[in-house]
Amino acid sequence: MTRVAILGYGAMGKEVERLAPSVGCEVVYVYDVEQPINELSPTDFDVAIDFTAPDAVANNVTTLCKLQRPIVIGTTGWYQHMHDVRAQIHEADTGCVWGSNFSLGTHVFFRLVRNAALLVNGNHDFDIMLHEYHHARKLDSPSGTAHTTAHDILQRVDRKTVIVTETQHQRIDPHALHVTSTRGGSIVGKHVVTLDSPFETIEIVHNAKNRSGFAQGALLAAAWIAHRKGCYDVAEIIDDLEALYRTMDQ
Repeated sequence: MTRVAILGYGAMGKEVERLAPSVGCEVVYVYDVEQPINELSPTDFDVAIDFTAPDAVANNVTTLCKLQRPIVIGTTGWYQHMHDVRAQIHEADTGCVWGSNFSLGTHVFFRLVRNAALLVNGNHDFDIMLHEYHHARKLDSPSGTAHTTAHDILQRVDRKTVIVTETQHQRIDPHALHVTSTRGGSIVGKHVVTLDSPFETIEIVHNAKNRSGFAQGALLAAAWIAHRKGCYDVAEIIDDLEALYRTMDQ
């Protein structure tokens, strides 16, 4: 049983708490804005899961390093602090898993997009673009998942060399990958990659029905990192998490 401390008790934190027993985890502490974790907090937990806010992540990592406890970072939009976070994790000799999206299904989507990008790389009839939808409360735009998807495309489609996220009021640069966002309502998360030619359109869509997939993946990552050291992008360990899930599902 992996003992978990939740950082951030919003919709994602509550879903992590709800699903914890189903993947062999026990939530033993919950911290939020009114009661944040600090270096005097108890340490009888195995790993912390962070679903707070982008500007809180760096301080949370600092605190967890002082407590000598690993962390799973599900929050997005903090990546400008990546160098410092990696350095702190290394210096404290502890563990961290971070990612733009912990849903196992999203990583299937990433693989489909990467393969499709390779297939159209040599076919200039196809243009490629990305649009994502999220609820009105989301803080970052484009989403972390959109950024990951866009960079995967740039690495595989030679004619796309730059990401453009703003509305285009003129003819778009053919070398630009247009990544756009819509914010509104209660949409959990939808990402659509469109490949369009004069003759046909192909769409690859990931539509999250609820937050359970994100929470489940974060909990699996917590069980995985609890007794490991080092800093990992969840994409690096996704095969391990899928194997862990199959083991727990038996």
